[in-house]
Amino acid sequence: MRFFSNIVMRYYKAILVAWLLLFIGLGVLAIRLPGLLEGDGFNTDGEHQQVMEELTDTFDLPAETLFVVFDNTSDATIKETLANIEDLHIAESIQSPLDDPALYKDHVSYAMLHFTSDTNGLVEKLRETIDGQKGVTLTGGAAINEDINSASQKDLVNAETIGLPIAIIVLLLAFGGVVAAVLPLLVGVITVVSTFGLMTLFSSTMDLSIFVMNIIPMLGLALSIDFALLLINRYKEELLNQSVQDAVSTAIQTAGRSIIFSAVCVFIGLGAMLVMKVDIFQNIALGGMLVVFMAVLASITLLPSILLLLKGHINKWTIIRVKPGASTRWRNFAAFVMKRPVTLIVVALIVLGIGIIPVKDMELAIPQVDSLPISYDSRQAYELMDDEFGLGNQSTIYIIAERKDGWDNTEGLEEMKKLEDQLIADKDVDSVNTIFTASEIPTVEQWEQSMQVPEIKAQLTPLAESFIKENKLLLPVTLNLNGSSTEAQDWAREWSEKDVGVDIMLGGHPKFNQEIFDEIFDKVGLLLAIILGSTFIILMIAFRSILIPLKAIIMNVIGLSSTFGILVYIFQYGHFGIEETTIALIIPVIVFSLVFGLSMDYEVFLISRIQEEYAKHLDNTAATIDGLTSTSKIITSAALIMIVITGAFAFTDVTPVKQIGVGIAIAVAIDASIIRLLLVPSLMKLFGKWNWWMPFSKGPYKASKWH
Repeated sequence: MRFFSNIVMRYYKAILVAWLLLFIGLGVLAIRLPGLLEGDGFNTDGEHQQVMEELTDTFDLPAETLFVVFDNTSDATIKETLANIEDLHIAESIQSPLDDPALYKDHVSYAMLHFTSDTNGLVEKLRETIDGQKGVTLTGGAAINEDINSASQKDLVNAETIGLPIAIIVLLLAFGGVVAAVLPLLVGVITVVSTFGLMTLFSSTMDLSIFVMNIIPMLGLALSIDFALLLINRYKEELLNQSVQDAVSTAIQTAGRSIIFSAVCVFIGLGAMLVMKVDIFQNIALGGMLVVFMAVLASITLLPSILLLLKGHINKWTIIRVKPGASTRWRNFAAFVMKRPVTLIVVALIVLGIGIIPVKDMELAIPQVDSLPISYDSRQAYELMDDEFGLGNQSTIYIIAERKDGWDNTEGLEEMKKLEDQLIADKDVDSVNTIFTASEIPTVEQWEQSMQVPEIKAQLTPLAESFIKENKLLLPVTLNLNGSSTEAQDWAREWSEKDVGVDIMLGGHPKFNQEIFDEIFDKVGLLLAIILGSTFIILMIAFRSILIPLKAIIMNVIGLSSTFGILVYIFQYGHFGIEETTIALIIPVIVFSLVFGLSMDYEVFLISRIQEEYAKHLDNTAATIDGLTSTSKIITSAALIMIVITGAFAFTDVTPVKQIGVGIAIAVAIDASIIRLLLVPSLMKLFGKWNWWMPFSKGPYKASKWH
């Protein structure tokens, strides 16, 4: 780090110019990012995706469908509205409730607008067309996603409006001066904007989820401010006894090293998500790693350069006098912990255990329309349509069967009939749509006889062609199961693996859910192994200890388990004014991956200082007291910043974003209080010199200085 610090010291003006140019360039790109985000990111390359592409490309079925819901409207209004939409010439076809009684029930009806390509930019046109008509609302996947995108951008502004002013107050309390308090925020803003610009560059090679708009600022601001807090704090300490240049150099070599180490831990958690081949995890992993990289780069290059430019005026505009050195209050607290380690361990574990209890009731689900607040018209219309027509009571599976010798021959027709009979015999199947059910011709023999009559053949041929394309057969199957249910997923999984005599692929909502759930649950073991294994090795090497990394991992797992239990209590049980809802499927993975790395920041800050003190006099209790005393303030300040920035998303509208923000805030609060201030020092006291035991080292209690 000495060589690196020398480079920063020598070329700090060039570094400032480079950052200015980089910020301007990436800032221009960042403006484009919101318009490039689409979908919720729950996509994976599997059978479902292949089948849906086949439906559009081979069988000419709509690529997407939007719904126009009519509530207490006259037939004249319905007719006029659909005529106006038809005049736009953007929908491939329109199914009107005036022509199909199945789409009309009491005072509610809906029309289906079918599109052969994606609906980018069309939702706004459709809404402009129906705007002002009472009881007429547009809904469906594309409309809901656009509302989530809009709500996410609104959420970001709301969260920053709440979080940043409180963060400034925390920074003022930590540093006392306006200049020192503003610098971390400046670094955070530059980091986030630059990362947005980089993500814009990636939009040409991958689909970006709308949740990126919230995750990057949430993580980027919190980490950037934490890193800057650490470096500025060390710089101010060194400035009391050194010149500006020497103080900056020392801060880079000490705090800068801790920042890099902490970032590596976060990187591991984020990178582990790449093993899950679901777009949202790929997006968050990429965006998270980029923002962590930019946060580290800004903290060890841009921030020191600004400090050099300020020439020692870091304390300018001081409004609160902050006493230097460790406070007596923290030392008294540390001594209190050392005297009662067993009692505090028992109390801490009981508190965390109570938090873990609700985990047994956790229900995971893929976020759907309920991600939006009830105030959005697209959600209200969709739920009205669902309630009135019972859409949630059934689901559709699309089966594409492939036969080398084709289907328009006797053997092929017999195979088709056999497959139809197998499906109809299944207790969960409500109906199967084939050439036999659609034509009401019950047997292969009667079908072939009918095809011998020219007049009947002319009627049946278009019907057959809608189901058969060369060697591929389409079989739409209606299940009497909710598409999001575990039973529907089990059905899709079972039939995907079943030997039915021909090659089949499944698509549709149940198959989509099954593939997402299976991808996550099949890979979660590998993800945990990567995070836990890598963290153990890094901490073991850093602290030359077996017990310290082992304790850190166990305590993090307990703390995160308690966090998930509290999330269930808040969201699933519906407390604190929160609407009862399931936990988004992504939450455990994202919160675990992010927080496991973030919590290592505090572990490194605390243990490295304890290790440094222990290496001086080999007194474990004294070292723990000194380490806890000297780091408690900075850990508390850093944790408060993290809690404020992420916790501000609790006041947002999009449910998964709210759950992520609340989850991270709770996890950090537990980690920085119960774990870091109570459990860690208490366990350090109990294990004594064995904390520093390392096999094959020169002596059983040898400690290494943190270099």
